[in-house]
Amino acid sequence: MPIYEYRCPNAHVFELLQPIGDPPPEVCEVCGEGPVERVLYPVAVHFKGSGFYTTDYGRGSRMKDSSKDGSSGDGDSKPPKEEKKKAAEA
Repeated sequence: MPIYEYRCPNAHVFELLQPIGDPPPEVCEVCGEGPVERVLYPVAVHFKGSGFYTTDYGRGSRMKDSSKDGSSGDGDSKPPKEEKKKAAEA
């Protein structure tokens, strides 16, 4: 069962252990005022390491893959090593 935190109109904050399907309490446990509202907090998320930015994805692998099929898009494709050897021997 989760613990929910509620706030009353008099700014009292209290916690209540209750099942998910149960309705919120009608009045404050501290002063008896109502209605109470559920307090929500942001989730703490920490991104650590590389790979969380578009510039980090596939640093080496995408560059290698695009040079293999010759679709680099700049029009200045380099010949494979075998062609370089044949050109040097001639």
